[in-house]
Amino acid sequence: MNLALSEEQIMIRDAAAEVLAEHSASAAVRQAIEQGAGRDEALWRTIAGELGWCALTVPEDAGGAGLGATELVLLMEQLGRRLACVPYFGTVCLAATALAMLGHGVGDAEAAREHLARIASGELSATLALPVSAGSGFDFDARTAPLHAEETGGGYRLSGTLDQVIDGASAELLLVPARVANEAQTLALFELRGVDIVGLTRTPLVTLDATRPLARLDLHDVELPRSAVLARGREAERVLSHTAWFAALALAAEQVGGAQQCLDLTLAYTADRVQFGRAIASFQAVKHRCAQMLVEIEASRSVVLGAAQAWDQASSAASLDADVFADVAAAKATANDAFRFCAQEAIQLHGGVGFTWEYDPQLYFKRAQASSALFGTSSQMLSWIAQRLVDRRDPQSGAPADAHGDHAQNVLAGVL
Repeated sequence: MNLALSEEQIMIRDAAAEVLAEHSASAAVRQAIEQGAGRDEALWRTIAGELGWCALTVPEDAGGAGLGATELVLLMEQLGRRLACVPYFGTVCLAATALAMLGHGVGDAEAAREHLARIASGELSATLALPVSAGSGFDFDARTAPLHAEETGGGYRLSGTLDQVIDGASAELLLVPARVANEAQTLALFELRGVDIVGLTRTPLVTLDATRPLARLDLHDVELPRSAVLARGREAERVLSHTAWFAALALAAEQVGGAQQCLDLTLAYTADRVQFGRAIASFQAVKHRCAQMLVEIEASRSVVLGAAQAWDQASSAASLDADVFADVAAAKATANDAFRFCAQEAIQLHGGVGFTWEYDPQLYFKRAQASSALFGTSSQMLSWIAQRLVDRRDPQSGAPADAHGDHAQNVLAGVL
């Protein structure tokens, strides 16, 4: 696979890096944490309204740019590098991804295109309430839905609690899965429009990573019309599963950006910090540790780009399958480990000030710890790939029985 970027992709990456370096510097991030509950409204208006970043992966027939996963991961890497306090992940990687699937023949396509058009123009912030754990590999059915939907004369009545929803306190459009009380216990995907919804309580959560707001959503007899159902049954399960895998890929790219910034901060600090009459960057032990950080970053970046390209190729051929998901699982596992390692090294190489509030490594350490638990821990991702290899092996020889088994074995060997 050729991981070389096109001229257009390089422009997207470099333009994002320049904008975020100016508008999401350390002072702006800290102000958003302290005064904006982890949300930088000025930055959000800039990237969503003025620059049109929310339109990146929205289909062209809904007013978007129609670009793919490769372009998105380049942008997500820069957002992660600067800890941008904007609801981009929830709006684009979660909600818009699900809506784009609905807009292509699954579920209520008309409603999906209407929402996508508003997201693309920067008018609408949204999120999809998905469990943050990979569990059994993002396989969703009615049994996993924490919300209960009861059919009424005019529509549905929703009740239940969603414990951790990304951007749940501020999103203007909420997409929520719920099990419909019928004989089959069908899974359905509902839309909740507006900030003030009768029966819905949004409670912002105090979390380790203050740069990514989470909220608990409590629904008590929320009345919705029948038109609020965007998809149901197998269609809803497929939308949720594919969106969760895509979110894992986008989050892995964000983690690569965070790891890169940990290295950049460390190089700058060690070049200025003088000990025994020399900059500590000149010490061999420090050089070796920084070099290992670079190795971890480049390895994870390659895996993420490879998974993004595999996703784009499969999407264009309408053949997203478990082989692609295995690539995404490998990307998330390597990004988890790279970000955690680089954040730890950044704190250590900053010495006594590394964990203090005045310096930035502690912000990245918290993001690294929190992100590693979102949409797949390393052990969950590796276990999923290993289970796929087991399922595809020949019972006689124990070797992979087909090309899918070979792929799983090669991915697992590459990560380990």
